[in-house]
Amino acid sequence: MAKKPTPPPPEVGLPGWFATFADMMTLLFAFFVLLAAISTVDPVKLQQMADSMGKSVGKKLEIDSQAMSLGDIYEALEEMVEEMEPSPETGEKPVEVKTSTKGVTLEVSSDISFGSGSAELKAAILPTLKKLVPFINRSYNMVAIEGHTDNEPLPEIFHDKFPSNWELSGARAAAVVREFISLGVDPTRLQSVGYAEFIPRDAPTDRLIDESIIQEFNSTPGKKAKNRRVGITFLATSIDIQKKEDWDKSKEESGNE
Repeated sequence: MAKKPTPPPPEVGLPGWFATFADMMTLLFAFFVLLAAISTVDPVKLQQMADSMGKSVGKKLEIDSQAMSLGDIYEALEEMVEEMEPSPETGEKPVEVKTSTKGVTLEVSSDISFGSGSAELKAAILPTLKKLVPFINRSYNMVAIEGHTDNEPLPEIFHDKFPSNWELSGARAAAVVREFISLGVDPTRLQSVGYAEFIPRDAPTDRLIDESIIQEFNSTPGKKAKNRRVGITFLATSIDIQKKEDWDKSKEESGNE
């Protein structure tokens, strides 16, 4: 009688297909984590990533190499802030750079910008505004000037000019716009808006701002001081294509001269 063949020894460990399956699951997990991470896009960080990769993200737009992207603006503002001296009164620098879905913002304390109840610029803010002019002129982003106050009602002595913080914050933003225009910035690049006390500086972004939040973030003199500020925002969603064409045309004309 023929001897039955000896069966092969059982495989040791996991089957071979399991490694491929595990790799596929890992890739899928990483993909969905990435989707969750970019569900709220910070355009500045996205631009920095695109610049580092040498590629554009989304619709491709050929922009002159001398123009500043949001990533460039963020880095230039950070460098500018590092070179500034802290305030002798607070020990902190009176300006701060922030990024958000709106774009990149330089926040300037109103305490170095305006007197109490006033919309006239102090001399202390003028050097900062002058440093920003080249960044504005070399970018294609609209620039929004945003005035903010604390939640203290204005004394009656100021009511003839500013009945409330709405008028004061709007007038302060407009004063910065007028200064930029006097420094040679194209007025069509600028926006002016006042928010009064209704967007506290450190308010959470995942909750609707209500009276309780406004009170919470104005509960100390230090918090009130932080809220008295002017924001200068390079807007991520308003790239002026016509300015880009004019830039290219002027470069071409200057090259032909």
